Amino acid sequence: MPVEGVNFGDVTASELERMVVISPHLDDAVLGSAHLLATYPGTTVVTVFAGRPSAYPAVPTPWDALGGFSADDDVAARRRVEDEAALTLLGATPLWLDFVDHQYLAPEERSGPAEVAAVLQEKLVDLGPTSVFLPMGLANPDHVVTHDAGLLVRAGLLESGRRCGWFCYEDSGYKHIPGLLAWRVSRLFRSGLWPTPAVVPVDPDAPMKSRAIACYASQLPPLRREHALEERLSSNVPEQYWRLAPPPDGWEGLVDV
Repeated sequence: MPVEGVNFGDVTASELERMVVISPHLDDAVLGSAHLLATYPGTTVVTVFAGRPSAYPAVPTPWDALGGFSADDDVAARRRVEDEAALTLLGATPLWLDFVDHQYLAPEERSGPAEVAAVLQEKLVDLGPTSVFLPMGLANPDHVVTHDAGLLVRAGLLESGRRCGWFCYEDSGYKHIPGLLAWRVSRLFRSGLWPTPAVVPVDPDAPMKSRAIACYASQLPPLRREHALEERLSSNVPEQYWRLAPPPDGWEGLVDV
């Protein structure tokens, strides 16, 4: 169904002038969008779940234990140091929010999308981005909350007249779980935000991406065991960015086909 004069997938240069990448944890933006960050230095990475819990568990969580942490370690502090090193290498700027990783909290204590969105929207108003890149929000509860909060912020900013490009990047590792990426694409499609692969110009520097990921030393052991990190890096699994936008005029009926 071609439309004369329209090149679907195109991204304008003005959208890439001042970008913000939203990261659930202190490594997700680099794992899922390192090529983007390296190509566009000056991008701000807002990490949502970068806060310290009121107390760490007496016994480290399985993920933290695999990363070499003990009960007396300040995990968030060390992970922030790692994140700053990785983002500095890529020319990006970190901005850390104080929400706490779900692994340290009981379900009733965890922050939901509305709570995260209230803080995230304030930050984006201050930053004034020309485009925002959200995670697809797959599998991990913090990824899902970050994605859902981002959609709330998008609606809030549009309502207030603030417009910019909105995109999703694919959550590294989780996107390979059978059906999950398709599930998210389907949900977005049925919500009226049609996720469409975007032609974002990037310089895919695989060695640079590997060096940046290596900055997250405490995360390498669990990522290798749980996410087949080395296999993904050696295969140079591509990064894909999806534009979030309503369907072209007259195409809405495809939702019911």
